[in-house]
Amino acid sequence: MLAFKEIHQEAMTMKPLEKIQLIDKLLLSLNMPNQALEKEWQIEAEDRVRAHNQGQIKSVPMDEVFGKYNR
Repeated sequence: MLAFKEIHQEAMTMKPLEKIQLIDKLLLSLNMPNQALEKEWQIEAEDRVRAHNQGQIKSVPMDEVFGKYNR
């Protein structure tokens, strides 16, 4: 694998459109979904909705939640 400096030097020789395409691919790689994590969050959300519907947990008004951060 090329070292960062080598990659940077190579990128500096690229045409502007090539640089944009490279940047786009790099940014997309940072936002790759993690299927396992997404599934865990789905289960957590469903569990919370179920608990709320069964009266096991209560909801808090949005103004109250954000109000403590605006103090």
